[in-house]
Amino acid sequence: MKKIITTCPHCFNTLKNEYPQFGGSYEVIHHAAFLADLTAQGKVKVSKSLQRTITIHDPCYLGRYNDIYEQPRQVLHAIPGVKLVEVARSRARAMCCCCGGGPRAFMEDRHGKKIIEAHVEQAMAVSPDVIGTACPYCMTMLEDGMKAKGVDEKMKPIDVVELLAEAIEPAPVSANSVEVRS
Repeated sequence: MKKIITTCPHCFNTLKNEYPQFGGSYEVIHHAAFLADLTAQGKVKVSKSLQRTITIHDPCYLGRYNDIYEQPRQVLHAIPGVKLVEVARSRARAMCCCCGGGPRAFMEDRHGKKIIEAHVEQAMAVSPDVIGTACPYCMTMLEDGMKAKGVDEKMKPIDVVELLAEAIEPAPVSANSVEVRS
């Protein structure tokens, strides 16, 4: 195995930074970085304009731990009609969703305001239609925060790659164009 593409920043961090000490020898790429490269090289053709106002939630294990902030934004910039608005605390200063790689999503804290609710309030201040992220755990927490704030009908969390998929015209697939490796 030479290359691993992940959709989860926690898996990305573990495979890239921890597994090499146990003999893992491969390139690890987060899917947002992979698709940012493909769009920059013109290998992914964006054909539809999406009229959306989007803010970004920077996942901790993608940003703070691995300094990947620009690639999710590059994916969005490749989509015509997308207006990116930054929240007050983004990139290295971004608020954590508090999921911690999964376990927090299943724990109920009944004291005070949840941090994710404060983050949703921060996003509401820039009036996006969508909060884009590049982490499945952050998506779960954002969805919960939006429901708690009562804005889940007018604002949705979405993976930035899902927005890209919405904006591309899929190429026809022929039997000769698919390579299966085991």
